[in-house]
Amino acid sequence: MRLTAQEGTVPVPPVPPVPPVPPVRPMRPALALLVVFAVLAGCGADPRPWRPTTGATGVLPLPENVQDPAEVPAAGPAPTCVPRASLRPRGALPAPGRMPAGSTMARIAARGRLIVGVDQNAYLFGYRDPASGDLVGFEIDIARAVAAAIFGDPAKVQFQAITTADRIPVIQNGSVDMVVRTMTMTCERWQQISFSTEYLASHQRLLVRKGSGIRDFGDLGGRKVCATRGSTSIRTIAAQPSKPVAVATDSTLDCLVMLQQGQVDAVSTIDVLLAGLAAQDPTTEVTGRAVTDEPSGIGISRNSPDLVRFVNGVLAKMRADGSWTRSYQRWLTPLGPAPAPPAAVYRD
Repeated sequence: MRLTAQEGTVPVPPVPPVPPVPPVRPMRPALALLVVFAVLAGCGADPRPWRPTTGATGVLPLPENVQDPAEVPAAGPAPTCVPRASLRPRGALPAPGRMPAGSTMARIAARGRLIVGVDQNAYLFGYRDPASGDLVGFEIDIARAVAAAIFGDPAKVQFQAITTADRIPVIQNGSVDMVVRTMTMTCERWQQISFSTEYLASHQRLLVRKGSGIRDFGDLGGRKVCATRGSTSIRTIAAQPSKPVAVATDSTLDCLVMLQQGQVDAVSTIDVLLAGLAAQDPTTEVTGRAVTDEPSGIGISRNSPDLVRFVNGVLAKMRADGSWTRSYQRWLTPLGPAPAPPAAVYRD
């Protein structure tokens, strides 16, 4: 507020200039999530008008490991498969604590915990509750259901926070028993790992600032669109006829920060994750037609077909007893009313 001298008061001397603020180090994704919550709670919607990145003059800190432009993965061989088709469960699930001798599940039980790769920055799916510090969300519920089926205790799970690009490597090197991190089932990925049956349906769309005038990919020619490194989204962005510029980060939350700072014009990934971002920042909106079909499955090693069948048995139970629907209603109401769970498709 500007101060002026009034009758009967002492004139206010001019305020000396403020020394420059030292450069700010990029925020880690988990810290960025807390900052987003704090800003929304204290300030509400951002009153400043949206401006495109073209011609921007300010220098703002970038999240770590940004690729601008992104390295677009080369398209691999195009194997033929039914991406949703997984291995059929064999009979009823064994009782918790009584895993078949010599099975992958028995090895996990002997270790005393299930190790699962997850996201810790995907609001509604896998994120740290600011109040408790615990990982919570729809995908965390699914991981705990598998742990409960093995041990009889949903708490006997060790979560390992991983990036999008880490998902396949940590499965292949045995660092985790499975990955539950909105991982799209594709024929190309089936050559590297195995998947459970589908547990969530989604489609790639756009997240933009309200008032930006951006409605679809056709409005983004030559402009920057952010997605996570190692995702199928990067390749989809680069393939759009309007020729947007793909920018890659370690997490979708980093993409949201870059959108808020005007460093990109849109974020593009599956619509269920975009809805989680929009729920954190009401100045943004999900828009655009669906440009892909993205079934999410639990990633598991190709060397553990018995674990694949076991997990599919757990998912079948969740569909049948209503626990899938209850978890959806608890976490994913910003997406709308709970749909029917994705139907299981089996290949044998």
